[in-house]
Amino acid sequence: MAANTHEGLYQGEKAVWLEAGPYEAAVLPEIGANLIAFRDTVKQYRFLHEPTAEEMESFKAKPVIHGIPVLFPPNRYEDGKFPWNGKVYSFPVNEPSTGNHLHGFLHYIPWAVESRSNSETEARVTLVQQVTESHPVYAYFPHAFTIRLHYTLSAAGLQQQVTIRNDGKDAMPCLLAFHTSINAPFAEGSTASDCMFTMTIGQRWELSGRMLPTGRFQPLKPEEERMQRGGVSPYFEAMDNHYTAVPQNGRNRMELTDTRLNVKLVYDVGTAYKQWMIWNNNAGGRFFCPEPQVNLVNAPNVQLPAEEIGLHALEPGAIWEASSRLYTIEA
Repeated sequence: MAANTHEGLYQGEKAVWLEAGPYEAAVLPEIGANLIAFRDTVKQYRFLHEPTAEEMESFKAKPVIHGIPVLFPPNRYEDGKFPWNGKVYSFPVNEPSTGNHLHGFLHYIPWAVESRSNSETEARVTLVQQVTESHPVYAYFPHAFTIRLHYTLSAAGLQQQVTIRNDGKDAMPCLLAFHTSINAPFAEGSTASDCMFTMTIGQRWELSGRMLPTGRFQPLKPEEERMQRGGVSPYFEAMDNHYTAVPQNGRNRMELTDTRLNVKLVYDVGTAYKQWMIWNNNAGGRFFCPEPQVNLVNAPNVQLPAEEIGLHALEPGAIWEASSRLYTIEA
């Protein structure tokens, strides 16, 4: 059957559906361009943590722990302050428990569907967010820019390409992450005890009581060393941890293995992402979030070299881009 792209609904919300090979996926343009579903319809795998019908209202109010939310700029900023090129931007403090700003401005607002298409083998959709002086985000992040998300579904899995173009006259900070929420287990009949994962982490950043990096590293626990090689349960303990990313064999990735079925889900995020976050909902046993991140948490407030912490400046007219892919292989 040829690949297909069409408009439809997801739990009552406007969605663009992609179908190709054994896979289907759905993206929600009006809720932050969240890629909310990626499934193998033949084997009945659901790879992403999707909201149930009963969870839809809470999901819409806080759309960060389902699907693949876009975080721009990502994670936490101390007191909501973001110093940049001699100025200090003020973000709303939306995490009262830490007094920080959390997760940026693009994951809950509508995006435009720029194009959708399909061929015999691929289903494609492009979503765009264009920020100008009249855009509500500009009041907090005073830069003109365009960010595009390109999703392509094929028998080779789900590819995501993101591009950010600086449309303004000044250099802008280019900080990005995805709060990707992975079901573990993803197969019917499997349990959390059937799940093992690896991730290309390097060193673990020490975090303060406000969940902000101190600039120092912590020794890895034995379980974290097994995250690097060999594998460990995604629920070996409650995690809300921050790591450097260290590619292995030229690739930066998370691999989740269902040991009962000998199937491996690969999340290959590319080497543009220099940091990882990982959060597992207090080791709840249902889903966890391996989050590829360009920058260190709170990077503008950390006194370390910009290149080391991913505090990148995108010059006027310049484009930053990266590609990721989700797919399965035999373990």
